[in-house]
Amino acid sequence: MPAQTHVTATINGEPVQFLCEPRQSLLECLRDILGMTGTKEGCNDGNCGSCTIVFDGRIVTSCLVLGVEARGKEISTIEGIARGNRLHPLQQAFLENAALQCGICTPGFIVAAKALLDQEPEPDEERIRFWLANNLCRCTGYDKIVRAVEQAAAVCKQEAAR
Repeated sequence: MPAQTHVTATINGEPVQFLCEPRQSLLECLRDILGMTGTKEGCNDGNCGSCTIVFDGRIVTSCLVLGVEARGKEISTIEGIARGNRLHPLQQAFLENAALQCGICTPGFIVAAKALLDQEPEPDEERIRFWLANNLCRCTGYDKIVRAVEQAAAVCKQEAAR
């Protein structure tokens, strides 16, 4: 059995500790060790975006990051998007706009879109499409996803104005 490494990180604002093998991806650690199955495995080679997370302020595909690289890092996953028992406006907009079907790509799109809205609260359609270009959807098509992000941006703007 390969040696395991102790990793301490902050995930969705909470301190977390886990043991992983040096070869394990962060995606494997999130899903198989920590039980955070919201982050999905699509291609496992960094091309689909289903496993997108925020890793120290940058969006990355967690299948291409080693679990040991999480040591001391701040990580946000789909599990950290909701506001307590209330859906984040992005999650609500995805539902209302039918911007999901099978759901494999949805967590990655939502995490990436939230990172965009955190940086640019009022992105235009071109910017949304550019930002989400690394996330692939095989079911829904991108127009519904873009409309959902636009709707969520408007809702977040209204909430900020209150």
